[in-house]
Amino acid sequence: MVGSAPWVNALPAERTAAERAWQDAKKTSSSFNFEFRIWQADGEVVWVSVALQAKKDNSGATVGYIGTAQDVTQAVTRRILSEQLIGLLDVAHDAILVFDRAGNVMFANDYAQQLLGTNGATGATGMTSTTGKSGATGLVQGDESVAQNFIQAIRDQVPREVLTGATSNRWQGEVGFRGADSIMRTLDVVLQIVRDANSTIQHYSAIARDITELKQTQDELQRQATHDALTNLPNRVLFLRKLAEALDRSRTLKRGVTVLFVDLDKLKHVNDTIGHGVGDQLIVNIAKRLVSATRPSDVVARIGGDEFVILCDGLGDEQVAMDVANRMRAAVTGQQVLQGFEIDTSASIGIAMANPTMLAEMSSADAAVTLLHHADSAMYRAKQRGRGRCEMYSAEMSANAREKSALSSQLERALANDQLFLVYQPIVSTHTGRVAGAEALLRWRHPERGVLTPPMFIELAEESGLIGPIGDWVAARACADMRTWLESKKIDSTFVMHLNVSARQLGDTTFVDRTMTALRDARLEPHQLDLEVTETTILEDKGGVTRTLNALKRHGVKISIDDFGTGFSSLVNLRNFQADYLKLDGSFIRDIGNQGADDPIVRSVIQLAHSLNMSVVAEWVSNPNQAQRLRLLGCDFIQGDFVAEPVIAEKFVDDVEKLTKTSTTAT
Repeated sequence: MVGSAPWVNALPAERTAAERAWQDAKKTSSSFNFEFRIWQADGEVVWVSVALQAKKDNSGATVGYIGTAQDVTQAVTRRILSEQLIGLLDVAHDAILVFDRAGNVMFANDYAQQLLGTNGATGATGMTSTTGKSGATGLVQGDESVAQNFIQAIRDQVPREVLTGATSNRWQGEVGFRGADSIMRTLDVVLQIVRDANSTIQHYSAIARDITELKQTQDELQRQATHDALTNLPNRVLFLRKLAEALDRSRTLKRGVTVLFVDLDKLKHVNDTIGHGVGDQLIVNIAKRLVSATRPSDVVARIGGDEFVILCDGLGDEQVAMDVANRMRAAVTGQQVLQGFEIDTSASIGIAMANPTMLAEMSSADAAVTLLHHADSAMYRAKQRGRGRCEMYSAEMSANAREKSALSSQLERALANDQLFLVYQPIVSTHTGRVAGAEALLRWRHPERGVLTPPMFIELAEESGLIGPIGDWVAARACADMRTWLESKKIDSTFVMHLNVSARQLGDTTFVDRTMTALRDARLEPHQLDLEVTETTILEDKGGVTRTLNALKRHGVKISIDDFGTGFSSLVNLRNFQADYLKLDGSFIRDIGNQGADDPIVRSVIQLAHSLNMSVVAEWVSNPNQAQRLRLLGCDFIQGDFVAEPVIAEKFVDDVEKLTKTSTTAT
């Protein structure tokens, strides 16, 4: 080594750098400090730190250098590793902080510096940062108060037992924090407390992840799961939760809880005729009106297309509840102008109130569902009684609902168990007295309740979809019975079988094919079958029913407008829909023949029907005076108990013979 530079065995690049630094130091007689690597014979690398100071004589001239060379391999290795780790922490998208017991930041990675509003420049705030390229530790320039606020926010959330070391030195939780950019953030923080052997806190290490967007997304998903997208009102899920909470409070506070079930009348008509856009706007307007008409503490929710529910917490008086319901009804009733269309709105409202028995026997969640169901039942009762009204729930409604549910399940088995059968009521010509046809009427021989007529179960068949199979069975059975009568020579080929069909049947695209199949199987001609359709079905048709009826007419099947007089009695319908028969409802002819009085409405309808090439059938004819007057008024056919009561197929031919003999004798 004597006579050579200390760095003579360093790597070439470092030897050159050392020589240049040495020359610069000699020119200024300054101290010289340099680190370089040398290779040992066994292949290990050793880091050497050379520190030299100028040696001067009495005159101050530099006469040489004296210093030390130290093996600093371990220190350099640790420093390099530290710089590598710090570089890794700086690229992490989490804020990583180390601070002492006093809250002074000892380390902050790049993301933490951004969060706290620091820029990494040298300063004097006491917040230390990563080492610079020279290896010296710098200070972070920034807003110290922001950092202190952040550290304090963390400390405020940490349980006392963690701070004292009674349980664990680790804590994780969410911390709300407003950064240097004034944006409120939610941070998921993991805090590690480092203690010495005496359990004294040395420093804190914290990793904070910004979950603000995640929380916002979660909150939005939660809102979507519990709110209606169109009106932003609570949906069924949130309403039931609020209702259960109100019932919980009522157990303690002994105050009433009332639910109002609001159903808009004829919203489907608006959607189908004007468009769903106007329908949606109407729903939004109705929602605003309901919210405006309720108390701030009430909860208004939308649970279906045109269905709203209102929770009135603290309302336990029936009369007050009815007054509130009428106020809600008045709020949504009236005329609205939407996109140039005038729309008349009304609502049917059901009212249900919690009672002590319900709360005693059910959990709050079950009671909430039951109370909502009761309000729904009351609303349906309001619709049945004419719409646009309010009804209070009663126990009778539950009994009816249970009976309806049981009857619906039994109806599914009735067809398979041969419990359904047909009776036939003759239709007689007023001019000749001849039996011109018969109306097939469905009956259900219930094993427990006896014989049931259609008004008691046909609505259930419509709701469950059984009307299709039942209708097919009726058509096949009636056509088969007519074939039997024809073969027995009791009726002739001009005889017409009348069948009642519903809108749901006619809306089925396969109905025409199934009807023609029933005729072919019975070897009947299409003109021997008449399908009776109510005026309401035609009026509310959106195209499907009319297309089906027109297809049947092209095949030769006859069509009747049934129960004319119970619906809107629209003359436009009579003009636009050319039927073969017009059947006058019994309410139209109730007073016909009394003291010789003619009903001018009946006379006018008969004349109008004849002008449109339709024959008129009068239903519910119950006495000879009515039959005589109807014949004089020009009515073509009559039907009712005066003519003959409905009977099964086997007895029908006997009635035909009797009626034929009576007609012949009268002639």
